[in-house]
Amino acid sequence: MSAPPLFRLVDERRVSVVRDAGAVRRVLDEDPVASCMVASRVTNHGIEPSAIGGELWTRRGVDESLCFAGANLIPLRGGLSDLHAFADKAMSTARRCSSLVGRAELVLPMWRRLEHAWGTARDVREQQPLMALSAAPLCATDPAVRRVRPEEIDSYLVAAIDMFIGEVGIDPRLGDGGRGYRRRVAGLIAAGRAWARFERGQVVFKAEIGSQSAAVGQIQGVWVHPDWRGQGLGTAGTATLASAVIDTGRIASLYVNSFNTVARATYDRIGFAQVGTFATVLLD
Repeated sequence: MSAPPLFRLVDERRVSVVRDAGAVRRVLDEDPVASCMVASRVTNHGIEPSAIGGELWTRRGVDESLCFAGANLIPLRGGLSDLHAFADKAMSTARRCSSLVGRAELVLPMWRRLEHAWGTARDVREQQPLMALSAAPLCATDPAVRRVRPEEIDSYLVAAIDMFIGEVGIDPRLGDGGRGYRRRVAGLIAAGRAWARFERGQVVFKAEIGSQSAAVGQIQGVWVHPDWRGQGLGTAGTATLASAVIDTGRIASLYVNSFNTVARATYDRIGFAQVGTFATVLLD
């Protein structure tokens, strides 16, 4: 019996750009909390690379393997051979991405393959509990926490920059003087997804709904002013955001570094439950 045609073997290993929007949505809907960052783009803009700021890759079909490749790499589905193929595809591009993020069992095997070509990461966070809440918070909310208004962006940016430096370890103003970060924050404010508590014009609590799909709102950037910590603002403020997400019929979610015991205790008090584990590899 003759061997199978060589072109089939080559085709099985090839990574291609997805063109079937329906298939992508079905896969994202099967894991709505973990896929929120990608699903938010697909919900709002479809799957065309120019519209979502990156490509959706597959190998052997979307139901078996899927990865978003843009400024960040976000693997969504696949076995080890698929993840290696995605990593090889990423290595073939002109430059490395800013980060890898997603379910730990997908991110870490990709990173182990990429690290040989891309070099040491700035930080690897291997254990980040992925948490979700679909019912009312167990604690009180803060009625003083509200949506930020566009004219309040300068005050809000002070807090947002401090949070970013503390969480990511770099100043978001580097490179372009902060213009890009300001545009991003302004977009969140315009969309009604930046929330804060102000005291005498100063932000003392802030958080954002960073990604929002049809099913999930992912909370990010939770921060309390150093002078106001220990007073329960983080718990009540985050509960306010979670309640606002749930009131829209969505699941509230977030992910947190495993070593941040204070934040984890806060989210436990609100009623968040762990539904998985994320990992983040920070490169730039």
